[in-house]
Amino acid sequence: MIINLAAAAGLGRERIGGKADALALLAAEGFPVPDGFVVPADATPSAAELRRAADGLGDGPFAVRSSAVAEDLPGASYAGLYETCLDVPAPEVADAVARCREAARAERVLAYHVSERGDGVAVLVQPMVAAQAAGVAFTANPLSGDRDETVITAVRGLGEPLVSGAVTGEEWVVRRKWTVHPPHQPPSVLNAGQARDVARLAWRVQERFGSPQDIEWAIEAGQVRLLQARAMTALPEPVSWKAPGPGLWLRNFRLGEWLPDPVTPLFADWLLARIDEGFRAGMRDTAGAAVRFPYAIVNGWYYTHPTPAFGELPGALIRSRGRLLPFMRNALLRPGRDPAAAHNALLDRLHEQWLERELPAYQELLDQPPADELIDAIGHAAGRQLWYLAVLGGAAWKMESCLTRFLGDHDLADINAPSLLTGLTELTHTAPSHAVHSIDWYHPTAGELQAATVEEPAPRQEAARLRAEAEHICRERLRPPALTRFTALLQTTRHYTAVRERQARDLTLGWPLLRACVLRIGRRLAESGGIDTPDDVFFLTRVELHRPPSGRAKQRRTAWQQQRRLAAPLSIGSPPPLIGRHLEHTLGLTRHGALTGQPASPGRAGGPACIVHDLSDADRVQPGDVLVARTTAPAWTPLFARVAAVVTDGGTLAAHASLIAREYGIPAVVATGDATVRLHDGQYVIVDGTRGWVETPS
Repeated sequence: MIINLAAAAGLGRERIGGKADALALLAAEGFPVPDGFVVPADATPSAAELRRAADGLGDGPFAVRSSAVAEDLPGASYAGLYETCLDVPAPEVADAVARCREAARAERVLAYHVSERGDGVAVLVQPMVAAQAAGVAFTANPLSGDRDETVITAVRGLGEPLVSGAVTGEEWVVRRKWTVHPPHQPPSVLNAGQARDVARLAWRVQERFGSPQDIEWAIEAGQVRLLQARAMTALPEPVSWKAPGPGLWLRNFRLGEWLPDPVTPLFADWLLARIDEGFRAGMRDTAGAAVRFPYAIVNGWYYTHPTPAFGELPGALIRSRGRLLPFMRNALLRPGRDPAAAHNALLDRLHEQWLERELPAYQELLDQPPADELIDAIGHAAGRQLWYLAVLGGAAWKMESCLTRFLGDHDLADINAPSLLTGLTELTHTAPSHAVHSIDWYHPTAGELQAATVEEPAPRQEAARLRAEAEHICRERLRPPALTRFTALLQTTRHYTAVRERQARDLTLGWPLLRACVLRIGRRLAESGGIDTPDDVFFLTRVELHRPPSGRAKQRRTAWQQQRRLAAPLSIGSPPPLIGRHLEHTLGLTRHGALTGQPASPGRAGGPACIVHDLSDADRVQPGDVLVARTTAPAWTPLFARVAAVVTDGGTLAAHASLIAREYGIPAVVATGDATVRLHDGQYVIVDGTRGWVETPS
């Protein structure tokens, strides 16, 4: 039996399969589904019957597609596992139908099979659509779960290269109030009106079936055609990125630069609090009083205020006995205006304190065997290290901005300040064993991962040549007293740039011992049956270590894995009215239509994108790739010798990616927000580290 597609409505997926069942219902209700016929799963028409049915649809060619009983289920899409034959001439339709049915016994289908509905395969035959453009549309954002967003991906011509993964396509986002967000590059496939038409069709399908839909569509002769509709699977629950309090909250600021993933429960409940205590203790010792920099966990992700809790400032000023205001002047204001004066008044003394007192005290803690009581002490000491890094490293960032302004004020805007700061620190072929991908202690250290090495020396000569050339040009053009000021400014900025990198490298010295301490607890709990594996301990809270709730660690690990899929925004909330615009510009929060961020290391280079989420993927990075990551920490350093450029979701000019990219003389763009989501493995990209642009040539 062969049945016209619209007439097959209501026969059910048990006879005509999931694909044909959905399209038959939609065709019968007037949706723009191309005409066609269905060969039910229990029918075996002859080749002659199939030829006559095909002739009834026109001259061809035809699209012949499987429509399996177990396909397009709410819990299992079976996407791409069955057979599709395109551009089939009428005489070959019978052979194509046979191939579609034979594909049901393929190993890839049997390995995936999860349905109890049966394994029958119907076949759908339709005339080929002469598509000017085609693609897919999701009526909910598949990454964030946002039900107000329809995500459309389009290519010229047929959509098969997109569905198969051969091309990435042009992405549009249409929100419920018809707000259209175009692609990051100038659109070449659709216009805004066509994107709205596709979104309207997708929403109509969703309303018909009552759940978020994944549709395939094509534009033929100016009209949108519906080629397939199925329920979206593995869709995360929608999340709200509501600020946890008034003001601006940042994901990639201070400690957030070291947290490229959502935090695990034990880190948030135990170590994070100790680091914060140490941070404020360092502030009290150096500034005379401490104020809080509030932080919060939103959907598993760390966010913090870039400014202190202003309500605490009056009391802090009194408690500091006159020390806080001079400290703020020399640590926060002067480095961006007169670095040499800040160095003489405060920063040199702080650097000496860190080098001669704080760092040795931290190192002394590490010469002990793992013990539970060490965790608080190491966390506190690491927080003090973070405070000195925030002050001295933050000053280096402000000095670099001062150097940039100086160049602009003296007709040297063609000289990029970062080019004067390359090749200043000693690079090694391997990351130190204490280096981390994330400061969350769940993640292994570089020593545990046997960190990647590079065979050839780091390409420092080119960076040194560019630095010397840029400095020579400046000295040639400047005249006293500007030349004298330039010399002092450059010397001071270079000094603190090197200090910042040393501090960043040493911040996690305690992490191998911290992990040993926690895993020691985890082994005890696993041996007593409290948890299944030692690393489940990271998904408990501190109080639960005494009596772990049954199954709680596994549940939290699953939730954490789902949170990792979220595209966490760089900022939430509203900037303070007086300094909001300055903060948005300084921290790279302003977004444009293209994929942009902060220019972090000058130059321009292209290559295939390699999306790396943690160091376990390090061996995927090939010479000439563009490294794309949420953020990078010192453990990533060896990879910089392989790649052509670096792009990160988070980070600032003071971030590790910025500093090391300059050392290696490769372009870098940081604070793009969501490059790891927008870009795809193997996609050719061009990174302009001078302008802060990431281009994706079509």
